[in-house]
Amino acid sequence: MAESLRNAGRSGPLPSGRHHLSRQEVVASQRARMLTATAEAMRDKGYAGTSVAEIIRRAGVSRETFYQQFRSKEDCFVQALDAATNQLADLLEAAWQPPDGSPEATGAPAPEETFRRLLRLYLQTLTEQSAFARLFLVEVYAAGPEAMARRMDWQRRFADALAEIFQAGAEDASADERRFDCEALVAAAAHLVTVRLVADDPQGLCALEDPLVRLAVRLLG
Repeated sequence: MAESLRNAGRSGPLPSGRHHLSRQEVVASQRARMLTATAEAMRDKGYAGTSVAEIIRRAGVSRETFYQQFRSKEDCFVQALDAATNQLADLLEAAWQPPDGSPEATGAPAPEETFRRLLRLYLQTLTEQSAFARLFLVEVYAAGPEAMARRMDWQRRFADALAEIFQAGAEDASADERRFDCEALVAAAAHLVTVRLVADDPQGLCALEDPLVRLAVRLLG
């Protein structure tokens, strides 16, 4: 189950003195704060400019606490990346289901409408969670080979999802052509989203919905 990061940024340090939280709850709270601090620090300073000291300062934890959960700054980055991307994948998977939860539901929406609904949720989530979005789309390039491998794996999964959404038109193209079109659409979307994240342009980010839907229909519809 993906960790919920939606409210993690609002949670402050644990109260001093006695409290009624279990050890598991304490660890989970500390972890969420460190992952959020990582994303926010790297949004402000970039991956190279963010130190472990900066992460623990923002999270309000000790250095010992940090190294109890993460091997290094890169390890913390990768786990923040995984947590955020897993949460996004869970949201998209839930939104993908037809009205009665069955893939065989009658009156299922056309591929274009399914893609539009998922794309809108994706863009809205990136807007709301811009610090975590930057981990995946911007800072990942500076974070080392493990982080980049994670990004490539997720892009492949998104391309697989696109192929499944638009599979009804598969007879018009070979499997290899179809796969290439899906990968090209994912890469184009990632680039366009990244440009607007870097420019801190949330309105421009959400405005990508219509042109990306039109591009998907031209390529895959």
